[in-house]
Amino acid sequence: MTSDNLYATAAGQARATTERLAGAWREGTKKLADQATMIPAMRPVDLNQSVEQYFQFVQRTVDLNRDLATSWAELVNTLTGATREQAESFSRIVRDQADTLAGMAAQQAEKTQQVAQERAERAEQVEQERARRARQAEGERVNQDRAKARKAYEGLTKAELSEQLAERGLARTGNVEDLIDRLVEANDN
Repeated sequence: MTSDNLYATAAGQARATTERLAGAWREGTKKLADQATMIPAMRPVDLNQSVEQYFQFVQRTVDLNRDLATSWAELVNTLTGATREQAESFSRIVRDQADTLAGMAAQQAEKTQQVAQERAERAEQVEQERARRARQAEGERVNQDRAKARKAYEGLTKAELSEQLAERGLARTGNVEDLIDRLVEANDN
């Protein structure tokens, strides 16, 4: 087999390996993105499985790159002169493509992390708003109950109010509003 045929065979194998690597990378990235979009908006975010799958994919990528580099090293050792220069040029292209794929994977992982963090922040905001509304509703209910309780005393004179306060052993000083407030508070307790 001539060195040109050997080079063509090696180039074809390198291309096939690169295409498999890119395909595996795409599938892994797609799975990671799909899993990130399936996270419920109202539940705590757990990315452990996605992170584990991502690093398994990275490990497979490293293993494939190591195998490819080893194969290339063996091939380069057998090539001479101009053929060696061509193989080195092709090796640089393959390395550049691998670097590009690694950069894309890092960007995708960063985007996934940002989406997860944004969803967690939104869930926290929703929970805070729910708690605020619950406190507001409770305050309104207390005010309504107090207003109802005041109605029972609003038609009474100061003397009648003082008499009811005396029966309960409470202070009888102040204006009518103070006396009504005191009676309402005594009813609440």
